[in-house]
Amino acid sequence: MSDWDTVTVLKKRAPKASAMKSEQAVNAARRQGLAVETQAKWGAGSNKQHVTTKNTAKLDRETEELKHETIPLDVGKLIQQGRQAKGLSQKDLATKINEKPQVITDYEAGRGVPNNIIIGKIERVIGLKLRGKDRGKPLLPPGDKK
Repeated sequence: MSDWDTVTVLKKRAPKASAMKSEQAVNAARRQGLAVETQAKWGAGSNKQHVTTKNTAKLDRETEELKHETIPLDVGKLIQQGRQAKGLSQKDLATKINEKPQVITDYEAGRGVPNNIIIGKIERVIGLKLRGKDRGKPLLPPGDKK
């Protein structure tokens, strides 16, 4: 005589990790009073080369007290004069330094945020110093001393 109402469990498998993360499993754990740790992963699952930083919101809320440093207008004029002396368009200069033409436009208009790497590339291409006390003077080739 067998009893059809009893169930014999031989082996119970542990739930898979994906099942543990389900909303149903989390709610069941909360009902039982177990500790539930939730963690939001920032930028997880995205395959983006250039992900915006968390400071983007800070930049958007920029006020009078918090202004970004921009390229001085005299440096923008030096870039423009040096570029024109070499017979380059903004697009040509941007191509030579591996940047977007908009970067050159912003730098020449005094709107660009200074980046020493980009300024160094521009200096080498146009042959003028854009930083330091001797701004506008010809850039000496490497190895030459004053």
